[in-house]
Amino acid sequence: MTDAIGRIQSIEASLQQLAQGARASAASSPASSAATATDAASFASALSSAMGTTSSASLASGLSSVGLSALVPTAGSTTAAAGAGAVGTASGGVTGDAVVAAAKKYIGVPYVWGGTNPAVGMDCSGFVQRVFKDLGVELPRVVSDQMQKGTPVASLAEAKPGDLLVSYGGEHISIYLGNGKAIDAPVPGQTIQIRDAWEKYSNLTSIRRIVPAGGS
Repeated sequence: MTDAIGRIQSIEASLQQLAQGARASAASSPASSAATATDAASFASALSSAMGTTSSASLASGLSSVGLSALVPTAGSTTAAAGAGAVGTASGGVTGDAVVAAAKKYIGVPYVWGGTNPAVGMDCSGFVQRVFKDLGVELPRVVSDQMQKGTPVASLAEAKPGDLLVSYGGEHISIYLGNGKAIDAPVPGQTIQIRDAWEKYSNLTSIRRIVPAGGS
């Protein structure tokens, strides 16, 4: 414990020097400030690797004390998720094409109202939630909440693979595949399937883009 405290204090002293340099650079030149911030990030990363047994919480505490806490990724952040193999939308690691590929894995799974387990069956919103969760993107459980996420797309003509098609005022949701096709969990007695995006004919309520667009 004493050894760990000593190392943390050493880190804090080093970070204090780094912070002072960053503030001085910011006052003199924006370009210099950007370079210093990059050096700071590299320094924090090196410290994290070198300190092995020092906890992330301890390192975060040291960074916070000198105003550089943003350099340490926290649990649930995009950077932390990327390091753990999960992908967040902000990193650009997930695109609409990835959504399409993930959705197609569930073709043939039966529709089950309220279902979220592919081993048993899923309903339309449970299917959408599961597809995005597979990619590290969290969405709410029901359509009325899912349709509030992401950014709006003006029309089906502008929709891209991976966009969400919401119909019947929020009663149904599917994933657009492009070229007039969509994939969804339709109704009881049917399975998750690719079919014509029938929403283009009627009842299309909204289109939402959750991740960067896929191909045309």
